[in-house]
Amino acid sequence: MNITAGKFKGHKIIAPDEKITRPTLSKVRMSVFNTLQSIVEFDGASFLDMYAGSGIMALEALSRGFSYAVAVEKHPKVMQIIKSNYKNFSPAPILIQGDSLKVVLTLDRLFDVIYIDPPYYSGVYENSLEVVKNIAGNIIVLEHVADVNFDGFEIIKQKKYGDKFITYVIKKA
Repeated sequence: MNITAGKFKGHKIIAPDEKITRPTLSKVRMSVFNTLQSIVEFDGASFLDMYAGSGIMALEALSRGFSYAVAVEKHPKVMQIIKSNYKNFSPAPILIQGDSLKVVLTLDRLFDVIYIDPPYYSGVYENSLEVVKNIAGNIIVLEHVADVNFDGFEIIKQKKYGDKFITYVIKKA
């Protein structure tokens, strides 16, 4: 997998076994960050990837100018691969091992962008949205295939890629 744009453009990372993770395709990553660029000023912004998988989304954020990125991953084997990949980048995202739904509750800062892409059909979308309500500073991006209840949030954009959706939401005032 290659980083698609910014100062790390073209740098390769090793992706974990696809039986464990499902890396976001490069065209989807490019689209996500192009859309975000029209909504959020990247310089000085913070990015949280709740379900890191390969860890590439947080790297893409830093590559494109975000100042701070955090990636959370639960699977120990995947964590080792992400750690190995992150050693090759400066700055590198902060990597936290643990259950995202619990870890996020311990974070004491707002994030300008929160990216939520849990294992498909895991049923944690609504729980994920609930736990990020108090740390979402600007926009939340969900990658999903199943229907999601967006009560308390306003959908500002949704795009379909094959069988998956990328949905951009903000908290309702």
